[in-house]
Amino acid sequence: MRIVSLLPSATEIVYLLGLSDALVGVTHECDWPPEAGSKPRVSHSMLPVGATPAEIDRLVGSSASGGAPTHVLDKEVIRELSPDLVLTQDLCAVCAVPAGHLRAALDQIGIDAEVVSLDPSSLEEVLRDVVSVGRATGTQRRAEEIASRLRRRLARVEAAVAGRGRPRVFALEWADPPFSGGHWVPEMIELAGGQALGSARGLPSRRITWEEVARAEPEVLVFMPCGYDLDGARSQVPELLERPELAEVASVYAAGANGYFSRPGPRLVDGVEALAWALHEDCGITAAPGTLARVR
Repeated sequence: MRIVSLLPSATEIVYLLGLSDALVGVTHECDWPPEAGSKPRVSHSMLPVGATPAEIDRLVGSSASGGAPTHVLDKEVIRELSPDLVLTQDLCAVCAVPAGHLRAALDQIGIDAEVVSLDPSSLEEVLRDVVSVGRATGTQRRAEEIASRLRRRLARVEAAVAGRGRPRVFALEWADPPFSGGHWVPEMIELAGGQALGSARGLPSRRITWEEVARAEPEVLVFMPCGYDLDGARSQVPELLERPELAEVASVYAAGANGYFSRPGPRLVDGVEALAWALHEDCGITAAPGTLARVR
């Protein structure tokens, strides 16, 4: 089998399933596990290096309205790799080439590959996607074992925070302009023993105003800028903490969004554990390095 992954979270799943040798191509964003960086890249970012969050938002908005794409497929590389399975998604055109566009591109270059689209909006659907990749690659039994192990970890978190107070938590997915974290993020907060503000389970991330954040009166704000690791989030913190609307927020955390909150992959479970540690430090759950850092 020859697999091309157009989604960082799918790349993580492929490695978890022990299929690294079958993985022949990845995107420019596939950085976990680190060995994925040695695979041929089949896409390239069109965003300028060093672009500010405001510039990125403008370019992404323009792309969504029919402007220049934020990333492009290298069709010649894909032709040379000749995959028989391609993993992608339709959830976010910024994250990967939508399945429909991909099918057209494969037809254009003469590749008859199976396309599996992973489009979760909840933690359970993320775990089901692990099994879906397992089913498509002949590793379903191993995939089901991995999904069961991840469910047990989530159940352990839920039990550890049961009966405790639920701090009011706002997940900020972008700062310029502000966006609230959606999809699986509210569920992560609730499983970790918090009350999610600004969005609800399964709903997409949405653009908001700073006034909305202030009116929600969060006790905890988790800054998880999509596309950034923990160091990247920290670099934006000084300007963030100057916002007068956040003056009354008691606790602010920077998050490694790429690895643990934004991508719909197995490490979302690490993100839930990190949130439980942040919200209930004495609950017995620990946070993995690179997940969260308290900045106020």
